[in-house]
Amino acid sequence: MRFRILASCLLLPLALWIALPLVSDAADPQRELERVEADIDEKKRRLGSVGARARVLTSDVTALTGRVDALQGTIDGLQRRQDTLQGELDAKRRELGETQGELRDVRARAVRLRTRLTSARQVLAARLVELYKSGEPDVISVVLDADGFGDMLANGAYLQRIGEQDRRIITAVRAAKGAATTTVGRLRTLEARQRRIADEIYVKRNAVARTRIDVESRRDEIDRARAAKRRVLRQVRATATDLHEDVGRLEAEQAKIERRIRAAQTQNATGGIAPGAIRRGGRFIWPLDGPITSPFGWRTSPVTRFHQGLDIGMPDGTPIRAAGAGTVIIAGVNGGYGNFTCLDHGGGLSSCYAHQSSIGVSIGQRVAQGDVIGAVGNTGFSFGAHLHFEVRVNGSAVDPLSYL
Repeated sequence: MRFRILASCLLLPLALWIALPLVSDAADPQRELERVEADIDEKKRRLGSVGARARVLTSDVTALTGRVDALQGTIDGLQRRQDTLQGELDAKRRELGETQGELRDVRARAVRLRTRLTSARQVLAARLVELYKSGEPDVISVVLDADGFGDMLANGAYLQRIGEQDRRIITAVRAAKGAATTTVGRLRTLEARQRRIADEIYVKRNAVARTRIDVESRRDEIDRARAAKRRVLRQVRATATDLHEDVGRLEAEQAKIERRIRAAQTQNATGGIAPGAIRRGGRFIWPLDGPITSPFGWRTSPVTRFHQGLDIGMPDGTPIRAAGAGTVIIAGVNGGYGNFTCLDHGGGLSSCYAHQSSIGVSIGQRVAQGDVIGAVGNTGFSFGAHLHFEVRVNGSAVDPLSYL
């Protein structure tokens, strides 16, 4: 009897010493799973913020591209205006050159006509002196009665009393005077035209200069816009690289969850599932009577990635029922999944329920098909009340519709 008591006393500490690591090992995977899920939540949060930043940067690039196009259009318009003004300026300069050439010709003609008029007047004056000395009374009276040289030339009585030679002299003087008067008028017109064209050239030249300044200013602005666009594009590319790296890490973390589920199923003494041995079509009931808001498969939110379950939309607090009978292997907060529950149905088959507002079961609990295991919520990485429902085979996600 004493030996049995002594043996019991010796074996009890040994049994406790052996059992403690087992308890610790059983608890460590759960804590590790929670840590992994917390990491996933953080990476999903970062993924969302990076995706939002990428969208903002992409919109910035689009806006800058529009700005560059608008500035280029403004520059093209200013360049066309500059070309038009330059053409008008060149035409005015040609017109000014022609006017100045004509003005030189008219001035030279005026000098010649003045010389001719002076010569004709000198000849006429000499003839009048000669007539005066000859003593012809009628001619002398006409000359003395005239108010001036021009009045004398217009006097018909005088012209009737002079000879043919004198008439030719008078006609030459009259023609020279008329041509000189016309030339002086033309000269004044050309001088006024020259001043007007010079003023127009000054205005056009200033307009061309202002347009050139505007073009250079717009070119500087477009250079700045293009530089900003290049900076934003570099940021977008860098952000996209970070985004892909985050997605890769996220998928690695997801693989860890799958391994955890397989390990938990193994601990529940369930064997692996043989290919083709799972009975499909109607094995599970619907956990909610609601619409599918996001199907299983590839989707973009905020980046293109694989959606590993069904999203079923229902109001917050709607009861969630077990799709099939099984054992609870995960029940608690799990990162981006929020309040998360997984049931092991045996044969490597499991179902998971995410984003719950509350969990109604605990790890190790047996549930029957249709039992309420939680309530619809919006916890974790979620954008509105719904149930994220997954079906997994040996820890790998499959399309739940094959089992509903």
